[in-house]
Formats: sequence, structure tokens, C-alpha cells
Amino acid sequence: MAPEPRRGRRPAPPRGRAPGLDVERSLQAPDGRLVGGMDEVGRGALAGPVTAGLVVLRPGTERGVPGLRDSKLLSPTRREALVPRILAWCAAAGVGHASPQEIDGLGLTAALRLAGRRAVAAAAQQGAPPDVVLLDGGHDWLSLPQDSSPAGAAGPVPAPGPDWSGTVVARVRADLTCASVAAASVLAKVERDRIMGELAGGWPQYGWDSNKGYGAVRHRRALEEHGTTPHHRLSWRLTPAPPAAGPSTIGDGTT
Repeated sequence: MAPEPRRGRRPAPPRGRAPGLDVERSLQAPDGRLVGGMDEVGRGALAGPVTAGLVVLRPGTERGVPGLRDSKLLSPTRREALVPRILAWCAAAGVGHASPQEIDGLGLTAALRLAGRRAVAAAAQQGAPPDVVLLDGGHDWLSLPQDSSPAGAAGPVPAPGPDWSGTVVARVRADLTCASVAAASVLAKVERDRIMGELAGGWPQYGWDSNKGYGAVRHRRALEEHGTTPHHRLSWRLTPAPPAAGPSTIGDGTT
């Protein structure tokens, strides 16, 4: 049994440098546009939704949230403690999901777009749809593709999701350097972790309360033993491919 923590001991401070607001302020100027930061979680999981978080800043916001970092640098306890502070700090926030069935039917990029646009719609319901979304990463998966009506085209039809015609700015490592994106990552991570914890109650053998649907050893072993559930992404390779058989020797003269 692990020893009890000493009373009065403070948790370790969050790792990494605090994200700033320089990029968000540059996008607000000169006309005071509403800028939101967005990040996603669950992209590489085998089960559960893909989730996008959005935090829309108030114009003129000068300071971030104390202790805020990218969600991957924070403990679950710290992330959960930050949620009410983030919601009090921003003008609006939203979290959107795309289900495993939507991922299977649309493809991952279109499902990400759908989750992100659902998050934008949630912020719009709070009266603060963003004019600009600052997106973590080097790829804009939130904007509609140029060909959004591929009649007769092969492959899944893109999912436009709720209507939104704002501007997207993609920035690599924005989750580490931009406070709005770091805040969005926290909201998305906390919400998706909650969902996976609830699902784990009905499917305890997969260990979703700890692995959150990712391809941990316990999860993959349970897939091999018990098969899939309605919460798995069936279009993904969920178990290792069987070893390739050797070349056939029938009819080649060997015995």
C-alpha cells in the first residue's frame, strides 16, 4: 500500500512555461474581433469520441489563468480544478464530440471538423461565436474543404457540421504557447475523460477508466479476448494483423 501523503504538502507546480496571449491579441487587432482557441483530444484512440474544445476570449483580456498549461502537462486533479476558472475567465466556451460511428462513416478529418463546429455552435449559443479560431497544429481541419459537395466522388462525404464562416489560423504548438488553446485543451480533455470513465462502468474489461480508449496493452488484450463494443472505431485496426503466411507451394513441384 502506498504511503499516505503528508498533510499540508502542496502539489507540484505545473510543468512548462505558462502560455501567453500575444498571438490572440494580434488576431484581435485592430477591430476587436472575437478570438477563440481550439484543441482536440482523442484523435488516436481506439474507442470513444473525438472531442474538440473551444475557448473564446473577451476583447482586451490581459492575463491568463494562473496555473494554466497544455492539458498533457497537468494532472487530472489540476485539470479539473482549472475548469471553473477557465469558464469564469472567457467570454464563451464549448466542447463538441464526434462519435465512433461518425468517425467510421465520415473519416477522422471530417469527424474532427464536425466536433469542432459543434463546439463553435455551443459558444454561439452563449452569444459569443468566434470571428477567428486559433487552431493547434499545422493543419486546418476546421474549415470546409474547397469541394464540399463531391457529387459522384469516391469516399465519405465531408461533414460540414453547424454553419460557421469565420477565419481559421493554424499554429504549431499553440497548445503550449497560446493561453486560449491551452484552456481549450483542458476543457476537451476533462470532458472526454469523464465520458470514458462513465463508459468504463459498463465495459470494465477494457480499462477505459485509465487508458481513456487508447491502445494500451490491457485494452488490446481485451479486444482480442472479448471483441469490440459499440464504442469502438470499427474502421480502425483494433488488433494486430495476423502474421503473413508463407508463399504457397502447391503446384510448384515441391513435396
